[in-house]
Parts: sequence; C-alpha cells; structure tokens
Amino acid sequence: MELLEQFLSERRPERVVDARRLRDLAYDRLLEALRTVDLQPGDPLSENRISRALGISRTPVREALQQLASDGMVQIIPGRAVTVAARTVQDVQDALHVRRLIEPELARLVAETIQEPTISLLQALTREMRSAAAIGNRAMWSRADQHWHEVLCAACPNQLLGQMVLQARNRMYSRGAGENVSELYLIEGTEEHARIVDAIVDGRGDDAARLMAEHIGLVRDAMFRATY
Repeated sequence: MELLEQFLSERRPERVVDARRLRDLAYDRLLEALRTVDLQPGDPLSENRISRALGISRTPVREALQQLASDGMVQIIPGRAVTVAARTVQDVQDALHVRRLIEPELARLVAETIQEPTISLLQALTREMRSAAAIGNRAMWSRADQHWHEVLCAACPNQLLGQMVLQARNRMYSRGAGENVSELYLIEGTEEHARIVDAIVDGRGDDAARLMAEHIGLVRDAMFRATY
C-alpha cells in the first residue's frame, strides 16, 4: 500500500472541482497504478489512504473503485475489504472468448470510419512496439501495446463496443503480464498489429476483422505457453 500511496501522491491533482472529473481522475490514477506499481493479487486497498494520497474526498475514490471492480481490476468484499483482483486461468479464458467474439467487429468498424490523427497515432505506437521488440524491452512494449488498443477502442464509432473490449482486456492482464512472453512473440505480435493497422488504414474492414481474430488466437497461445 505504501508504494501505491507514493505513486498516487506524485500524481495528485492541483485543483479539480467537478465531482465527475474527480471520479474519473481517481479511476485513471488507480488504473495506471494497478498496471504499474508492484501490487500483488489479494493486496488490500484502503479507500481512506487512497483518498489522502490523491488529496480528494472518499466519495469519488469509492466510485472509482466500484468501476474498477466492474472492470475486473479489483475485488470488493462487501463489508470487509477491497483488494487487487486475482485472475484465474478461467478468467483469462473467458476474457479471450469475449474478445474473440467482439474485437474483430471493432476493427471492422474502425476501418470504415478512421481519420487522422488516429492513423498517425496507431502507426507511431506500432513503431514504438517494433523498437521495443528489437531490444527485448517488454515493459516498453506492453505500454505501447496497451496504448495502441486504447486508441483503437476510442476510435470505434460504437462507444459501448469500445468500452466492452477494454473491459475484457482489463480482465486478462495484471502488472507485468507481458514480461513472461517470449522475445519472439514481441516481434511477431508487433507485426500482427502492423498488419491490422495497414488493413484499417486501407479501409479493408473484413481483412482487419480477420487479422484481429487471428491476433487474439495468437495472444491466447502465447499467454498459455507462458507462466501466467
């Protein structure tokens, strides 16, 4: 909890008045922390200490934690505690199944509507992944990969679909999940992303959907070859 408090204190907002913005800010900071800070499944999360670290009231923190619970990032035990979520093999399999059903459609829709600067951002993130893969920097690769998918989801004209895809991804990954995959996967996974971007930029929606489905299948294979 001390590492989390330090992380949040360093990102304390200077001044935010709107209650909704406070909730969103608390959510964003906590999500970043869950992906970055060395927290383990089952670690307790104190609403009071998070509130003090961020310098905001408990209500937006409580609302942010409830949203993170819905996203599968934390677990709320009514009347007892809030803890970092533990992901079982079945949790990962379920999330992959959902992604396989809906994420190809997301890629197809984005191919039909994508505009600048989203194109440039996806291409830049793909280059960043390629650079990280070349030197075997898994942490850098994982950050670029996460940002790539967030940009793709934000570009989807069906906002609910984009949110559902991100929620499914959140239910798969914990901090450092990408550190267990092979260097070969970093290279192959990057080229999968590049082919998806090319299809989207060219407006080839069906190809983008097919490539995304293939990518998720390879993600599944890579994750279950590694120690999750």
